[in-house]
Amino acid sequence: MTQRTLSELIDRRGAEPAVIYGERVLSYGDLAARSRRLARGLADLGIGAGDRVAFWLPNTPDYLALLVACARLGAITVAVNTRFREAEVGDIVGRSGARALVLWPSFLGIPFLDILASIDRVQLAGVETLILYGEPGDPAPRVLPDVGRRSVAVAALAERPAMRATGPADNSGCAIFTTSGTTRAPKFVLHGQHGVATHAVDVARACGYDRPGTAGLLAVPLCGVFGFSQALATLAGGGVMIMTPTFEAEVAARLIHRHQVTHTNGGDDMVGRLLDAMPGERPFPSLDGIGYAAFNSALADLPVRAERRGLRLFGLYGMSEVLALFARQPLALPVELRSRAGGIPVARVARVRARDPESGKVLEHGEAGELEVRGPSLMLSYFGDPAATKAAFTEDGFLRTGDLGYTEDDGGFVFLARIGDVLRLGGFLVAPAEIESTLLEVPGIADAQTVAVATPAGTRPVAFVIVRPGATLDEAAAIAHCRARIAKYKVPARIVCLDAFPVTQSANGTKIQRAKLRAMAEEAMRRQAG
Repeated sequence: MTQRTLSELIDRRGAEPAVIYGERVLSYGDLAARSRRLARGLADLGIGAGDRVAFWLPNTPDYLALLVACARLGAITVAVNTRFREAEVGDIVGRSGARALVLWPSFLGIPFLDILASIDRVQLAGVETLILYGEPGDPAPRVLPDVGRRSVAVAALAERPAMRATGPADNSGCAIFTTSGTTRAPKFVLHGQHGVATHAVDVARACGYDRPGTAGLLAVPLCGVFGFSQALATLAGGGVMIMTPTFEAEVAARLIHRHQVTHTNGGDDMVGRLLDAMPGERPFPSLDGIGYAAFNSALADLPVRAERRGLRLFGLYGMSEVLALFARQPLALPVELRSRAGGIPVARVARVRARDPESGKVLEHGEAGELEVRGPSLMLSYFGDPAATKAAFTEDGFLRTGDLGYTEDDGGFVFLARIGDVLRLGGFLVAPAEIESTLLEVPGIADAQTVAVATPAGTRPVAFVIVRPGATLDEAAAIAHCRARIAKYKVPARIVCLDAFPVTQSANGTKIQRAKLRAMAEEAMRRQAG
């Protein structure tokens, strides 16, 4: 079977517009040529097949150009959210063994270089090169941290002669995304280049991105599979991508009208803000619909509200291990069915089944169990974790998703909930242990549990702690500690001190009653709101 590469998604086109970024328009030819020059620049730095390059970047055209450049060399990109701070960046860059780190030092005034300087040098020991992205008007970095042997500008790499490489001839590693996992350290999900490129083609066909006149608004970050999958599918379909480094509802609404955007995707919080930004009965007539992910139960009525204003929302399914847009609900369904998470897999060869977690029996349509999936977009492995990789797959090659759902007789399926207790915060999956371990760094805190609560402003974490004998909780100080150590969307909205957590005894041991904690958290937030 012929192996697809990321470079072929852009190399086979020419003068057609590929990316619009502010007033800048890049054609497919421009993007391909820049990726070839960047590939030469990276190769001159010693980057080659299997090497990891960490991207601590927002959405920019050079994110895509560097992504394809790495793919041409067989190098592996490692996505790092720009919201991540000292603890997360040090862990991801260190454990992935990244040889280079790409960042935009002046983006949004975030002190990226100060954050780097605060990370333990042991974690950054493998980083040889800092690659600095910049835009016109950016100030020059004042002092570079003592990381790596050298620093170089993206612009300087792009001045190198073009490299004609197209990519490896096999489905070798291409991109790593982090998943929340169930412990303090996230797993690294490794995808192969053929799988990623094939998925892009499948999404383009199934979602209509290959139709003439396609214009996609990329409103979610490329560092997650949601933005990554949409971006590559738009390129695979030959459409034009309108890109901004951050999502601002009013700006996004204007871009949709200005460029007659036909497709976009995002979380329910984002879609709700987009609707609020544009009054009128049919605010976005050019949109075929919006693929949305329901993260916030407080916005359960959003699909119906959008429908009344002439905008069709449709449910999706995806995860780091299978990429985003693995499945989508058909637009022809009534809103109450179309808005369900899940849908028909975009790959014609993909298969989904549900298995009873206790008996191991594969279930009939309509019977809820753990969803197991198979298809071209499945991950290759959990990078560096063969035991976890083996546990994730069945003997016949299906991925155990950890999601509760059921199949339907049309080949589709419905997602109901996570079987575990992973939190959805800010559009990302977050293990409670990530927040709890940060709280345990606070002097006096002996134990911690975290749950998520839906609020009109979005889903927020609420933490419960037990303090050591003689200690007291300074809630403001504990929140400040979290704010300095982890991403903003992971910082607890409240930290409540308890004498003991509610527990239940089972045959398998003592378990925290998380449902009771959620009810207590909702009450704490109501009291705070007055």
